Amino acid sequence: MSWLSQRAELRRSQGLHRTLRARTPEWTGVDIASNDYLGLATHPEVVEAGVQALRTWGAGATGSRLVSGHTVLHAELESALSVLLRAERTLVFSSGYLANLAAITALTDEDTLLLSDAFNHASIIDACRLSRATSTVYPNKDVAAVRDALAANRDRRAVIVTDALFSVDGDLAPLADLAEVADAHDAVLIVDEAHSVGVLGDSGEGACAAAGMLSDRLVRTFTLSKALGSQGGGVAAGETVIEHLVNTARSFIFDTGLAPAAAGSALAATSMVLSHPHLPGRARAATEALAEVAGHAGWQVNPHDAAVASIPVGAPDAAVRAQRICADAGVDVGCFRPPSVPDGVARLRMTGHANLGADDMNLVEKALRAAREAT
Repeated sequence: MSWLSQRAELRRSQGLHRTLRARTPEWTGVDIASNDYLGLATHPEVVEAGVQALRTWGAGATGSRLVSGHTVLHAELESALSVLLRAERTLVFSSGYLANLAAITALTDEDTLLLSDAFNHASIIDACRLSRATSTVYPNKDVAAVRDALAANRDRRAVIVTDALFSVDGDLAPLADLAEVADAHDAVLIVDEAHSVGVLGDSGEGACAAAGMLSDRLVRTFTLSKALGSQGGGVAAGETVIEHLVNTARSFIFDTGLAPAAAGSALAATSMVLSHPHLPGRARAATEALAEVAGHAGWQVNPHDAAVASIPVGAPDAAVRAQRICADAGVDVGCFRPPSVPDGVARLRMTGHANLGADDMNLVEKALRAAREAT
């Protein structure tokens, strides 16, 4: 096993070594690292709903959804999510990762051309690798490349898959253009809305619904672990697609159902977003404020469209050092290094939360200024 030590040493020499950092309940700093965009992960109503579900249904789902792991709680959650997402039907999984595996592998076969954006999330990349389709990676946001590939496609079904909002920089994919191309070539469009559900749209319905591009050829995947503050994932689509996933998606059929506590919390969070439509706008406004204070601190912030904004730093070790300085100042900020950043430029990644206040912004500016002066 000496090769493992050699690989570890190589990672250290490149500034890519990673370690787990355990959070403690006593920590009282400012969080601009997590994906808790709406601040619901610790909201009393969301937490209490999880506790009640735990007491009612127990610690685990006890089996796959098709055996014993489907409860009325799961059904209620899927109904509420369908309302939020303006979907005909939704299907909940135990993670967003598994939702992407399900949608992509179940909707493709050896006679499918699968086109995937170069900057897609790792779960999409893994799903493409597991699928039996002819998989082609197109340059980031390159609609012309997608159009050309579909025009050259002969007698095969076609699927396009993209993140709605790319998670490193928070920039939107050209969704309307991709939908137009998909319609013209009778292709299915799969959009991962992990970072847009609960953040984009007038009431958090996500990027696709907000753009008015819902159709039978659109399949949306999403997560319950970001704006909705819980755990799990899902697929939103038409009845025919969902029934197909229930019957053929291996990551649904063979996986234990979502834990009741997570389902209960996600249901409460979904209801809260529906009843508090101002929350998504507050998360986006907080992100704009973070970008502004980062600029005041001397950093350049990449263009962004939702609740994620990133600061290019350069070398991985410089980004890690800047993150550590911010942490010492009481600010938890994300640090993204290769392979998480497809262009190889390490970044500090800031996420705007709906519950950030003026004092938080002041502390963030001081921390980022200290980090900038040290890099």
